[in-house]
Amino acid sequence: MSIDTERAQQEKVEPPPGPVSLVRAELPRWAPYGILVASLVVVGVLLAVTGGFSIGLFVFLSAVLFGLATYLVSRVVEGARKATDRLVTIVVTVAFLIALIPLISVVITVVTNGLARFDAAFFTQSMRGVGGANDLAGGGYHAIMGTLIITALAAVMSIPVGVLTAVYLVEYGSKSRLARAVTFFVDVMTGIPSIVAGLFSFALFALFFGPSIRLGFAGSVALSVLMIPVVVRSTEEMLKIVPNELREAAYALGTPKWRTILKVVIPTSIAGIASGITLAIARVIGETAPLLIAVGITTGLNLNPFANRMATLPVFAYYSYAAPGVPREPFIDRAWTSALVLIIIVLVLNLVARLVARVFAPKTR
Repeated sequence: MSIDTERAQQEKVEPPPGPVSLVRAELPRWAPYGILVASLVVVGVLLAVTGGFSIGLFVFLSAVLFGLATYLVSRVVEGARKATDRLVTIVVTVAFLIALIPLISVVITVVTNGLARFDAAFFTQSMRGVGGANDLAGGGYHAIMGTLIITALAAVMSIPVGVLTAVYLVEYGSKSRLARAVTFFVDVMTGIPSIVAGLFSFALFALFFGPSIRLGFAGSVALSVLMIPVVVRSTEEMLKIVPNELREAAYALGTPKWRTILKVVIPTSIAGIASGITLAIARVIGETAPLLIAVGITTGLNLNPFANRMATLPVFAYYSYAAPGVPREPFIDRAWTSALVLIIIVLVLNLVARLVARVFAPKTR
C-alpha cells in the first residue's frame, strides 16, 4: 500500500450517524399565546399584591414582559435570528394596537353619545322655533343640507382645478420654472391653517358686498382653498406612478398627447385619484373655523348658497355645545349626533370612492 493511500484513509472522516437536520427547532403555534397568558397572569398578580393596579400599567407591563419572554424562549429554542424576528413583530403589533386606541375610543364615544338623537326628527326638522317647551324637538336637517351643498360646490370648484394642475405638472410642465413655482405654492397651501382660508374668503366677499356678508358660497370658496392642494398632490403622485411604457406605446400608435392622457394615463391611475379626492373632501367637510367666519349659522333651512347664511354640521355642533340653551342636555345630544352624521358621511364617501375606483379601473383580464 502506498504512502498516499494510507494518508487518505487516515484523513477520511466518518459521517455522523443518522440524518442531519438542516432546519432548527421551532416553537409550537400555541407557544406565543401561552407566553401571553402567562405574562398577563404574572403582571396581574404582581400589581394586585403591590396594590397599584391600573389598566394602563397592566397593559404596558404585560406587553414588555411578553416581548422579553418571547425573545428569550425563542432565542434558546430557535436561535438569535428567529428571536429577533419575533421581537420586532411584537413591537410592530403593539405599536399598531396603540395607534388604534384613539380611533376606537373616538368611534365608540361618538356612536354612544350620538345615538341619543339619531332619530327621524333630527333628519327632518330644523331648529326654527325651537326653545322653551320645544327644546326636546328640533334637529339638524338644515345643517345636513348646508354641509352637503357647500361641500359639493367646493368639490365642483376644486376637483377640476386640482386634477388639471396635476396633469400639467406631470405631463407638460416637466421641470420648468412655472411648474416648480406651482409645486412650491401648492406645498405652502397644504400647510396653511384653515382659519386663514376662512379669513381670505370673508375678506374677498367683504370687498364687494360689505363686512356683514355671510354666504354659503363664501364657505365653498374657503373649503376649496384647503381642498385644491390635497387634490393636486395626491393626483400628481398617482400620475407619476403610471409607467412611461404605456405613454410611449400610445405615442407609437400615433395617438396625440391629450388623448393618451385621457384614455391611458388617467384611467390607469383612476383608483388612486378617486382615493385622493375622497381624502380631500373628508379633509374639509369637518372644518369649523372657515365656515364659522364665512358662512355663519342660522336656525332655519336655506338651500340657496348665494343668499344669506347657511347652517353646517360642524358649526351647528360647535354652537350646540359652546352656547347651548336651557336645558343644556338636548343641545349636547344634537352636537354628538351631528358628529356621528359627519362620520357616516365620510364613511359613505370612502365607499363611493372605492366603487368608482373599481368600476373605472382598467381591466386586467
